[in-house]
Amino acid sequence: MSEQVAPADGIEIRSITEDELGAWGAAVSRGFQRTGAPQALEFRRMRHYPGRTLGAFEADRIVGTLRSFPNELTLPGGGLLPVSAVSGVTVQQTHRRRGLLNRMMARELAGARERGEAAAILIAAEYGIYGRYGFGPATRADGLVVNLHQAQGLRADLPETAGRLDFVSMAELAEFGPELHERWRRIRPGAIGRDEAFWRDVTGTVETPGPEWKEPFAVVHRDAGGTVTGLLVYSITDQWDGPNPDCVLTVHDFLALDTVTAVALWRYACSMDWVRRVSIASLAPDDPLPLLLNNPRAARPHPDQWDHTWLRVLDVPAAFAARRYVGPGRVVLDVTDRQGYASGRWLLQVDPTGAGTVEPTSGDADLAVDAAVLGSLYLGAESAVRFAAAARLTELSPGAAITADRLLGTPLKAYNPDTF
Repeated sequence: MSEQVAPADGIEIRSITEDELGAWGAAVSRGFQRTGAPQALEFRRMRHYPGRTLGAFEADRIVGTLRSFPNELTLPGGGLLPVSAVSGVTVQQTHRRRGLLNRMMARELAGARERGEAAAILIAAEYGIYGRYGFGPATRADGLVVNLHQAQGLRADLPETAGRLDFVSMAELAEFGPELHERWRRIRPGAIGRDEAFWRDVTGTVETPGPEWKEPFAVVHRDAGGTVTGLLVYSITDQWDGPNPDCVLTVHDFLALDTVTAVALWRYACSMDWVRRVSIASLAPDDPLPLLLNNPRAARPHPDQWDHTWLRVLDVPAAFAARRYVGPGRVVLDVTDRQGYASGRWLLQVDPTGAGTVEPTSGDADLAVDAAVLGSLYLGAESAVRFAAAARLTELSPGAAITADRLLGTPLKAYNPDTF
């Protein structure tokens, strides 16, 4: 896209140069209320895509930031949708309420559409901001805290592995992790790709602008043939109740390609000496872990449950044709969109094979939704019936919300464990 001309307030929105990454990163830290953050230039460079890292410049000072990078979103049915992953969005406290976020987001969404990215995704620091740009919550992070005394271990009738568990070093994690995650994310709707910067961050081989890195433990599961089928990355909080151990095992990453692998890794985590609780901040909403325990009541909701990935549809026909559906049917959606990308009346038709198409129609609408609700419905993680009950959409023909849920629902709930 061409650079924007500075308006009357003298603040120009433009893409930064690589030489400006240090100043841009400092502006991000200020915007997120962080002081003393490392400059982390190598990490910044790894996620700097020319033309996609924006600054709001008042003379030579950066007072607002936004960046995006290309990624792929796993869809119901296993397809991969090109998306723009938006991050680092800040406006300095001294420059709020001047429309800077509106201008940066308008530039990013237009750029994403021009690049052929059918949707944009982000992690919302505040709930009330991004709905007005057409983003809606599309995945959840529903963690658990397992009290091991109450759990009484995993059930004895669960399948046992014929493979083995092994500790791995950070260098080995960097070797095994990316390939394992690529296999895992293709079977989990809502997952996104992990780039080199992600793996260098978690293995401590690059300085990041976040908290000081501490080396975790990493265990992999190998099947009988030696193939890695699962991964557990965790740390232990060394705490005691007087002379008695009261340690907490915190799960940072958990990947399992099958039930046997998941059982082996959870049995390991839940039988650790000195550990009294296992804390998992991010877990799929439909993860079966509680049902693996002798006492499922021992797995209680993590205190930090939240909406996670927010999604904004930019190309309705491309996005909805890329995913698969549970069964045949049709529904007409009347979509309003302040930015215009998803506006229109759209006929979604699904054939008996689960393939769907969307095309403009002049026929009567079944549901009236806005772009943010459309983003929440897209991966099937939210319910049209629930939205109707909350007056977030309007049912224009009887039973249309149920029809939409039947079409858009998925066997596995959309889930993304990663921030960006």
